Amino acid sequence: MKTLLILILLSITSLVHAERQDSYFDKAKKNCDLNDDGGCFNLGLKYEYGIGITQNHFKAVESYKKACDLNNSFGCFNIGIMYEDAIGTTQNHFKAVESYKKACDLNNSFGCFNLGNIYSKGTGVKQDNFKAVELYQKACNLNDANGCNNLGFMYAKGIGIKKDKQQALKYYRKACDLKSELGCKGYAILKK
Repeated sequence: MKTLLILILLSITSLVHAERQDSYFDKAKKNCDLNDDGGCFNLGLKYEYGIGITQNHFKAVESYKKACDLNNSFGCFNIGIMYEDAIGTTQNHFKAVESYKKACDLNNSFGCFNLGNIYSKGTGVKQDNFKAVELYQKACNLNDANGCNNLGFMYAKGIGIKKDKQQALKYYRKACDLKSELGCKGYAILKK
């Protein structure tokens, strides 16, 4: 009897949860249809991860693109990832760069960091470590731990900027303060 009661409660709970997810999906879709950037971004998340709907990367791309067109920085960042990694679309480094640049211009630290990585590696663009340093600096200024860590590395090695141990320590320390394990390790190694 106790087991049956638990099963009934679990079934009811899962039905209520499913109804809520459907409701959240419907709300995101409605808001996106009304050109709400946050609604489009949330709709993209729901499609990308299959939240309240069947997972559909193609629809996620459409939703993130619309969010980005409406100046949602996270929509721009996410569509950049999808273009870079060929998720729901063909790989397109040019569009990834455009999307990350727009995200960065909208002060999205993740967009700045990813764009810095693209310039550092020369993926789909001419390698430009000076530009990478500039982008890592902006990401770090926006309190992105990875941006600070990479900036510390660039200073430590003199890549794209004059080698400067004090600046490297400063940025590794900031990365560490922002909870980057790599930043803490970089700081400890350079401090020796």
